[in-house]
Amino acid sequence: MSMKRNIPKNLILYGPPGTGKTYNSIIYAVAIVENKNVNEIIQETQDNFSAVKTRYDKYIKESRIAFTTFHQSYGYEEFIEGIKPKTDDNGNVTYSVENGVFKEFCEKTIKNVATKDELRSLGINDDNPTIWKVSLKGTGENQIRKDCLKNGYIRIGFDSYGKDVSDETNFSQEGGKNVLNAFIAVMKKGDIVLSCYSNTSIDAIGVVTGDYEWREDFPDYKRVRKVNWIVKKNIENVDTHNGNKTLTLGTVYKLNDIDRSWVYSFFNNPDNKERKNLESDENPRVFIIDEINRGNISKIFGELITLIEDTKRLGEKEEMKVKLPYSKEEFGVPNNVYILGTMNTADRSISLIDTALRRRFAFKEMMPDLDLLKDINVCGINIKNLLKTMNERIEFLYDREHQIGHSFFMKLNENPTMENLAGIFKDKIIPLLQEYFYDDYEKIWLVLGDNQKINDNNRFIKKDQKEPKDLFGANKENDLDKKDVFKIDYEAFEKMSNYRFLGNEHLTDDTITIDNNAAREDATSTKNE
Repeated sequence: MSMKRNIPKNLILYGPPGTGKTYNSIIYAVAIVENKNVNEIIQETQDNFSAVKTRYDKYIKESRIAFTTFHQSYGYEEFIEGIKPKTDDNGNVTYSVENGVFKEFCEKTIKNVATKDELRSLGINDDNPTIWKVSLKGTGENQIRKDCLKNGYIRIGFDSYGKDVSDETNFSQEGGKNVLNAFIAVMKKGDIVLSCYSNTSIDAIGVVTGDYEWREDFPDYKRVRKVNWIVKKNIENVDTHNGNKTLTLGTVYKLNDIDRSWVYSFFNNPDNKERKNLESDENPRVFIIDEINRGNISKIFGELITLIEDTKRLGEKEEMKVKLPYSKEEFGVPNNVYILGTMNTADRSISLIDTALRRRFAFKEMMPDLDLLKDINVCGINIKNLLKTMNERIEFLYDREHQIGHSFFMKLNENPTMENLAGIFKDKIIPLLQEYFYDDYEKIWLVLGDNQKINDNNRFIKKDQKEPKDLFGANKENDLDKKDVFKIDYEAFEKMSNYRFLGNEHLTDDTITIDNNAAREDATSTKNE
């Protein structure tokens, strides 16, 4: 497949609030999934954004795109894996290892790996089934093995101890105490069993479907459990998926180091083949992390911060895997997974971002796009000039990372009324400026141009000087100074002339006066007629 796009595997869209970072994440994600140039999708959104959003939603449902938002309490357990409590119908609490959103997404990208629903349909225990190694009368070909694979069960010996064993049983004769305890008491329905053929190979994979039985009708190997054999074929090099450990002589024991995703890869494959190499996967997938800078990166990514590097992805020459702390599974990041983050620079400067994160991500700046506002006029107020003026003042008083984005004003495209403009200032712009300048209204005055207005009635924010004696009485011990008190006049945002010092100097008092006089003359003329 030829690649039309040139998008880094790890990319962060960053910029001030309201510059369309989340909006653009949709565009970038669709471009990646569809193997198109970003500019193609941008052009398409200008004509029909809803069509692009519909495809984006479709890819979400197909698990080709996933979305999450980082926050202060977000952690490794939510992102990679963790131990989660569960309560059964009787109120008993149990704990199991559950995948986080990123690990779950990565496992879905691997071809031929069964999903949770597919595993459950096979009778496999939810989330974290125990995987067992079972020897069917040793290794190699034998009659017990043939019988078990043909009739759907596993059988083990130690018949001399009888049907039931207990702590009082004398195991000195044949040994096998741990094996029998595992087979009779610990193993349960829904667990997975691997039939050992040699110390590095297996010949079948199945799901336990029955409880422990003692079969008197069998001449030997009377201890039985029913099994649904999903895979019956010779599979070599099991040790490479078992923490590089060969299979030992023990009749029954847990495979704590087995790569679960490798085992699961056989459960959704009618040809019983292992999954294909990841580098051959031509279906890119996108994991979007909104507000990526708000999370504790070291805490969330853990050891995966190295694995997301391009050269460390599965299928690359420097491919790396790590053993995860809870599940003990080996895990790597697929080569076809793109990580797309968004970052609000008003929340946290890019210079303060975790160094490990900055080294592994490319960054694309998203600044206010004034051209998107050039055709918007509200009662003679040019919105492009208005935002340009405010942002130049904010950049001078604060910095460029705290400018105001164009998206705050985009709804004026459809309904350019004074009511809507006033609402934007009341509900969005003023609260944002209060946050930027920590309620320093002298600076907010400068941004809004109120300092240039002679008449206080035309100001958005009124200033009143308070005398201490008026508030606390004329006391000789009262040495408090006079203080300016500010109050927001929300009605002022509904008057056109009040915006004249926001890049719209043509809106003078004289203009308003002339307009009013003309209106009165028209009214008088009509009355005389």
